[in-house]
Amino acid sequence: MKSLFVILAGITSVSAAPPAQSDYYIREEIPLPPNEVMEVSSIALMPDQKVAVATRRGDVWICEGAYGSDLSKVKWNRFAHNLHEPLGMFYKDGALILTQRPEVTRLVDTDNDGLADVFETLGSGWGIKGDYHEYAFGSPPDKNGDIWVALCLTGSMVAESQFRGWAMRVTPSGEVIPSASGLRSPGGIGYNAEGDLFFTDNQGPWNGSSSLKWLKPGSFQGNPSGNKYYADTDAIGPRPVDPNDKSRIMIERKRIPQFVPPAVIFPHAKVGQSPSGIVADLSNGKFGPFEKQLYVGEQTHSQVQRVCLEKVNGLYQGAVFHFLEGFEAGLIPVTLDQEEGTLFVGGSNRGWGSRGSKAFTFERVRWNGKIPFEIKEMKAKPDGFELTFTKPVDSKIAGDPQSYSMKSWTYIYQSAYGSPEVDESVPKVEAATVSEDGLTVRLKVTGLVQGNVHYLDAKNVRSSENGQLLHPEAWYTLNEIPK
Repeated sequence: MKSLFVILAGITSVSAAPPAQSDYYIREEIPLPPNEVMEVSSIALMPDQKVAVATRRGDVWICEGAYGSDLSKVKWNRFAHNLHEPLGMFYKDGALILTQRPEVTRLVDTDNDGLADVFETLGSGWGIKGDYHEYAFGSPPDKNGDIWVALCLTGSMVAESQFRGWAMRVTPSGEVIPSASGLRSPGGIGYNAEGDLFFTDNQGPWNGSSSLKWLKPGSFQGNPSGNKYYADTDAIGPRPVDPNDKSRIMIERKRIPQFVPPAVIFPHAKVGQSPSGIVADLSNGKFGPFEKQLYVGEQTHSQVQRVCLEKVNGLYQGAVFHFLEGFEAGLIPVTLDQEEGTLFVGGSNRGWGSRGSKAFTFERVRWNGKIPFEIKEMKAKPDGFELTFTKPVDSKIAGDPQSYSMKSWTYIYQSAYGSPEVDESVPKVEAATVSEDGLTVRLKVTGLVQGNVHYLDAKNVRSSENGQLLHPEAWYTLNEIPK
């Protein structure tokens, strides 16, 4: 009898298996045209479930069958070639519009033979010298119909071609307007749910770590290398004063009125190393429980991160969470079909290695309808943070402040490449209050530091069904503490 009790006790004490991404999201590789180098750099959704794919080598292909249940039946047609590394493409009114290094171009097939025969320049007006790093990332049109182009620095370090390190706007009439400065090395550009524009900037000079930045019109984004081109335009006012080297962003914000700090910092190596494409989830729940959040590609770690944003005292800030991983190459474009709830990603390893072992990839991800136990949102409060979960929590565990731990740090704002984590502190979770429905936990925290990244570890929290969090970590950039 005693041995039976021991056996039964052992069975009941065994915890459930840790959750896995594949329990909730189905990732599938889409076959590519044989014997073609398909370093996917842009993805555009077309009518009749066709998907256009541009490559770093300058080809544009159209794929049929990318939504199908049998992906071995996909068909490809090459629509155009000899373009200059298009990075950003969308479909509108029977045409594909893409941003390549020297210009924004409209491609049309007027005789319906499957090949583009009209290549119309919609806007140019920035410099290009042939440097490998002078990428140009183009957005879909904003509410005014303008296409935004984020221009990388020459060699990722200096501005040797006009308006390198700037964001330009191409209007429907073809006017090209310098609209923001201070960019370093964008990896992607896209809108949030409210229609505000963001870009990802990579670690380097004046960027202690990679980040998601709000591309506010007229703003200075932090890297002064291209500010000499204020002499060539009066579109956004006077040149900002140069930042002081080896300072802090919080200090320089007060000196430089045009400076908009990063909305969400992605701590180097902990949250990837090379953020890329951006897309907002407007699928109304067709891709899971993260409506209106951002999905951000990651080249080096072959991942997609998830970002929850909020606006506090006029500035964007928020948290980044790990989300999807295991992709076959380094991701560049990220596109979500909002009606179908299908995420398309693509990428390349050329120039930068990645965890994905293939030279290039084109993949899709679909949600299977099961809700993962996750921290859905993390929002700042005057005395701490509020966490919202996708499922009710175990109120006893989640209500224990010892179930959470926090750290805080910032980066040196400097002309040298990147920065170590500095000014570290250990904020303390003093209390945790669980809502009646178990979906929200209010954390009272002492030791918040404005301007710092606040790291949260909630791995001890369990759902009311004793489930583990799929991703128990969050990194919140606290630009402003709410009043």
